[in-house]
Amino acid sequence: MSAFDSVVCTQARPLPVIILADNSGSMADDGKLDSLKHALVDMIKSFKGASSSSLEAEIYVSVVSFGNNKATMVIEPKSASEIADSAPLLDAINGMQASGNTPLGLALTKLVDMLEHRESYPSRAYRPFLVLASDGMPNDEWENPLKQLLSGERGKKATRLALSIGADADDSMLEKFVDNKEIPVFKATGVDGIRKFFKCVTMSAIKSSQSVRPGEIAAGEVVKILADDDGGLFED
Repeated sequence: MSAFDSVVCTQARPLPVIILADNSGSMADDGKLDSLKHALVDMIKSFKGASSSSLEAEIYVSVVSFGNNKATMVIEPKSASEIADSAPLLDAINGMQASGNTPLGLALTKLVDMLEHRESYPSRAYRPFLVLASDGMPNDEWENPLKQLLSGERGKKATRLALSIGADADDSMLEKFVDNKEIPVFKATGVDGIRKFFKCVTMSAIKSSQSVRPGEIAAGEVVKILADDDGGLFED
């Protein structure tokens, strides 16, 4: 039985937020990974409060890190409330270490597997938010896993957002992940940009979870939320 199925007796349905977090060696520079970890913890704690006020949707979070020739499931799909109240789960996020290369293909493959298998993502779940944050160029074969993601029923319907961290990020790859001309790749030149981006992701997911049609949010609404707290996230 999946974590999502454990809430079948409640009225709320899960709205997944899945984070692909780059933890390659370069993320150790300038406090980038530390800022990313703090932003993820803040996001989860904010989701906890929002879920308690919604009768339609409960936000579930999972975190996949990729670095050092592997993709790691840091947080299995769990409700934000459960994660926020669990010191070991929060420690798992805070324990991420920067090392090695950038195996994005492995992370995308793990993401596709999650979306395609009922034990990870049951049919009762709302459309997910998929978020990719990276500061470098992939070092493995990622194009085919991305094609699988974008051609799959769940992957193509997801709200996909990407954060380009620093000057060396592969913006072209991130644009292909988003695959939506209405939603730009957002830029973080420093650690404050990482925090602001995930604050905006938080607001977008909460708004979607509390809407008349949870899981659905127009691209223009996402961009407006991000633009209202831009802080340099938009590229000139």
